[in-house]
Amino acid sequence: MDNTQDFVQQLNEKKRKDEHNKEREGKHRKPSKRLPSKNHK
Repeated sequence: MDNTQDFVQQLNEKKRKDEHNKEREGKHRKPSKRLPSKNHK
């Protein structure tokens, strides 16, 4: 069984959601206070 494609798809979906949330939050708040995720990558 090949789980790689499924895994990659999940990863891409998560990334897209994260970026979308970041964008939305950035409009309402100072991004520097709300984006610890940059340091984790």
